[in-house]
Amino acid sequence: MLSVPTIYKPSLLSSVLLPGSSSSSSSPAFPSLLNLSRRLRRPSFIQIGRVRAVASHIVGYPRIGPKRELKFALESFWDGRSSAEDLEKVAKDLRMSIWKQMADAGTKFIPSNTFSYYDHILDTTVMLGAVPHRYGWTGGEIGFDVYFSMARGDATLPAMEMTKWFDTNYHYIVPELGPDLKFSCASHKAVNEYKEAKELGIETIPVLVGPVSYLLLSKLAEGIEKPFSLLSLLQKIIPVYKEVVSELKAAGATWVQLDEPTLVLDLDSDQLKAFTDAYTQLEESLHGLNVLVETYFADVPADAYRVVTGLRGVSAIGFDLVHGEKTLELIQDLSFPSDKYLFAGVVDGRNIWANDLSASLRTLKTLEGIVGKDKLVVSTSCSLLHTPVDLVNETKLDGEIKSWLAFAAQKIVEVNELAKALRGEKNEAFFSANAAAQASRKSSPRVNDKAVQEAASALRGSDHRRATPVTSRLDAQQKKLNLPILPTTTIGSFPQTRYLRRIRREYKESKISEAEYVKAIKEEISKVVRLQEELDIDVLVHGEPERNDMVEYFGEQLKGFAFTVNGWVQSYGSRCVKPPIIYGDVSRPKPMTVFWSTAAQSMTTRPIKGMLTGPVTILSWSFVRNDQPRFETCYQIALAIKNEVEDLEAAGIPVIQIDEAALREGLPLCKSEQAFYLEWAVHAFRITSCGVQDTTQIHTHMCYSNFNNIIHSIIDMDADVVTIENSRSADKLLSVFREGVRYHAGIGPGVYDIHSPRIPSAEDIGNRINKMLAVLEKNALWVNPDCGLKTRKYSEVIPALTNMVAAAKLLRTQLASAE
Repeated sequence: MLSVPTIYKPSLLSSVLLPGSSSSSSSPAFPSLLNLSRRLRRPSFIQIGRVRAVASHIVGYPRIGPKRELKFALESFWDGRSSAEDLEKVAKDLRMSIWKQMADAGTKFIPSNTFSYYDHILDTTVMLGAVPHRYGWTGGEIGFDVYFSMARGDATLPAMEMTKWFDTNYHYIVPELGPDLKFSCASHKAVNEYKEAKELGIETIPVLVGPVSYLLLSKLAEGIEKPFSLLSLLQKIIPVYKEVVSELKAAGATWVQLDEPTLVLDLDSDQLKAFTDAYTQLEESLHGLNVLVETYFADVPADAYRVVTGLRGVSAIGFDLVHGEKTLELIQDLSFPSDKYLFAGVVDGRNIWANDLSASLRTLKTLEGIVGKDKLVVSTSCSLLHTPVDLVNETKLDGEIKSWLAFAAQKIVEVNELAKALRGEKNEAFFSANAAAQASRKSSPRVNDKAVQEAASALRGSDHRRATPVTSRLDAQQKKLNLPILPTTTIGSFPQTRYLRRIRREYKESKISEAEYVKAIKEEISKVVRLQEELDIDVLVHGEPERNDMVEYFGEQLKGFAFTVNGWVQSYGSRCVKPPIIYGDVSRPKPMTVFWSTAAQSMTTRPIKGMLTGPVTILSWSFVRNDQPRFETCYQIALAIKNEVEDLEAAGIPVIQIDEAALREGLPLCKSEQAFYLEWAVHAFRITSCGVQDTTQIHTHMCYSNFNNIIHSIIDMDADVVTIENSRSADKLLSVFREGVRYHAGIGPGVYDIHSPRIPSAEDIGNRINKMLAVLEKNALWVNPDCGLKTRKYSEVIPALTNMVAAAKLLRTQLASAE
């Protein structure tokens, strides 16, 4: 008999405590670290000027607020329930609280202009007046109407492309540039926010996206056929940067931070020369300002290191020394300019583990011996945008695990305590509490499971490929499923209504019984199944009403995971996620999805897809333990998902989708490391599906990254069908097939963008399918949206899916008549 999967309730985790401990949020074994960090947030305002001793710096800070205040303000504004003034008030209050928090902690270099209503790259596009013509902007200061149309689209206009920000789960809006675009300063946000902080008595360092990185992160606007280098636009955007810098100087700024994260990529000589050219052109305008060029996310290659350390007009350089360990060797081997400040990113801005303060202090003392105490600044490895806001808000985490963690607010304290220690003002109590927490984590029996470690190690003896070629498997599956040509499906989730969120919340809080919860969720599944049948979709989904998040849902049912109440981070716009914390070895105590999938299959004669999240995506969208290689944790997760896949098959589910949305996202930024990553990531996926019969169809789904350069690895995953985001990126995926790549499995490039409220017409979708048919075999092509429908309303979903099915049926008729 199938059991209902356990639904995570916060009280369950908080009941797991150290021997002799209480149920309070801080374990008696580690009572002091969080309390110490609270006491250390004292008023200590420092005026920015010349650095006379070891100072502290924060690259950037989360925008969403400790309780997602920005998310709710944005969605209220978009729905017409509040005014622009209401939205601006929430934003201003958030900025003020952030600046005051950093000032109170003693931070010397406090960033401004890192706040954004949607995305900082979009903000830069607006600053430059680089608005695509379709949005009808004719000049002047760009307002919310144009800004949000660019970000989200509207009833008549598609949004700009959105893609992953380097190898993170944050998404940015990709600029669309061309030779005829005229640039002009169309936003004074940077200077306005600097002045806003100054009125509070807080001096800040305004942050701008650097001109070269902005161009390298852009794409050519549609319709440009002749070869064109985006870097040739440097001459056109530099005058706007000069204008903004002049405004900042006139407002009293003494420092400015220019983020150039693309310096960590493998750049060619022309791209590297662009940095030298850009900063030479900016040198005169930057005179009188201290200029920090900030890099992050990886090592800076040796040739880029030579370029950035030689830039003219630059006073300081920031390096990520957490994810860029080799950069420390470059500083030691190639030296560092004696006239520049080194901003040392030793506190991890991308993960939630408490800093090993003793190890960081050793690194900082090594750097102090190279550059001198008066030229060294302690910093975060990158913006804290990628971490939750404040551990103080976590009342359900047990004391032991909580002692191992640091969110953005705690990382500010860590940075400042390291700077104080270098100044000879070491807080022994804070360092001792940190050392105790580090030792606890290493020795805790909750972290290590020998049986799981041995099972994962045994995986390395096989490549775990299915025995039958994909073409033969597809034949066997078609005999079983009997699908039409151009079969239609959706990606998994259906709209998450307020009612569903309330039902899940009430069940977690024990306000309704398990029987009431199951009844409510089954009713929702039945509604979704009936709707898909009425729409005449071919392969159905159950809609995932029981799931809060595609990763958190699985993590709640796996051993080795912990969960937060308010550990939200921004994914894009108002979309926030609450990543699980992988603190120990991972295993699956019992089935996680079988109950709901079989319930859905019992409601229809059409095939239901079992919906799973793949091991690489669970890994990438969690805060991962940093005490063992990532691939070892990934193999452990793969084994757990493999067990779930085989249980679904045994329960009669004919199609199983294993989402790997984050496969491309996890690709290392350094090319020399990419082959090894793809080898273990693809292997992990094959582990999950290697045990099923030929007649069981395995799907995977990917979205919002550039997949063209890893298409051969996607083929090597050996899935039967791949559904993949395509429409928001303007059919970029199809170019790889035009270039001759042969793909023998099923493939479903998305036919419409689900992140926009725009409802596509049947004609629009039909045109997109015809583009696909020009490069893909009709027998291989599936018709589906770009991604899941969780964030949309039924008033948008029903007409969009109606048009999608109508387009597929019309093309089936046309293809049949052409034979």
